[in-house]
Amino acid sequence: MPEHKVAMLVLPGAAPLDVGIPAQVFAPRHGLGYRPVPCAAQPGAVPGRDGLGFTVEAGLEAFDDAGTVIVCGFRNPTGPIDGRVLDALRAAAFRGTRMVAICTGAFALAAAGVLDGRRATTHWQMAPVLAREYPKVRVDGEVLFVDEGQVLTSAGVAAGIDLCLHIVRRDHGVRASNTIARVLVAAPYRSGGQSQYVPRSLPEPLGDVFAATREWALRHLETPLTVDGLARHAGVSARTFGRRFVEDTGYTPMQWVLRARVDLARELLERTVLGVDQIAARTGVGTGANLRMHFQRILGTSPSEYRRTFAGGKLATADVPAPAGHLTAAAR
Repeated sequence: MPEHKVAMLVLPGAAPLDVGIPAQVFAPRHGLGYRPVPCAAQPGAVPGRDGLGFTVEAGLEAFDDAGTVIVCGFRNPTGPIDGRVLDALRAAAFRGTRMVAICTGAFALAAAGVLDGRRATTHWQMAPVLAREYPKVRVDGEVLFVDEGQVLTSAGVAAGIDLCLHIVRRDHGVRASNTIARVLVAAPYRSGGQSQYVPRSLPEPLGDVFAATREWALRHLETPLTVDGLARHAGVSARTFGRRFVEDTGYTPMQWVLRARVDLARELLERTVLGVDQIAARTGVGTGANLRMHFQRILGTSPSEYRRTFAGGKLATADVPAPAGHLTAAAR
């Protein structure tokens, strides 16, 4: 697999987790051709936050042949940023390099003008500050991450995992991202549109019941699923189930079920020779026309185009569905 260099910009006050997330997700051991390279304004020691620092061997020249540049979150994002860093970010974006920011890394991209006119996000606590400091950026402080094509941004802390897995999914497909998620013991699928922060006032046992219901639904995606049926499984009224499901996941029950079905369809497109109508039936969306409509609305592509992009000529010969269990972690 051709090498894809991922330049990880470590700025003064870098957050250890924001550096560690891409280092692990894009680690060479996963066999996807990624090579993460930490870099800084100049090689050497870079102070971090939370009592940890970094020793970085590469300078900004790491951007020159990188396929992706990731700006890790850092302390004091409203303070001055080294002009050499801003120039290097602008040059990389101009060359068409994929530009990514985790958490407050969005402030560096904004300062370089890379986010002008684009939708972007950052940690929900800093989103109002980003909007105030950079009015040309369309800040959405409620979502986990934003994919604007060449430029992607994530919310804070663990949302960096969601964004990096999304990038793997975009580059190599659902199966590859799910494999990495299992290694990291992370949820394989949390949509970028999911809420960053949902206030919870639920008793803990009720959360356990809903997790069991979601896992049950993942094992029965091919069957008709309704809010009433899910609520019966959870042992609550449909009204209570719908309201608390949104509080817990950021989606209505049927929105969540639809996305789970589309995600299973993606894996079936990658792993089997099943036709679109067969996959539609096995994922519970009914007809091939329905599956095409949902793919276009949610993913912006068609099932056939998705298969051409991600199956890679290695379709399974066995006419069997992939198990729904690959989504189980997302239900918890």
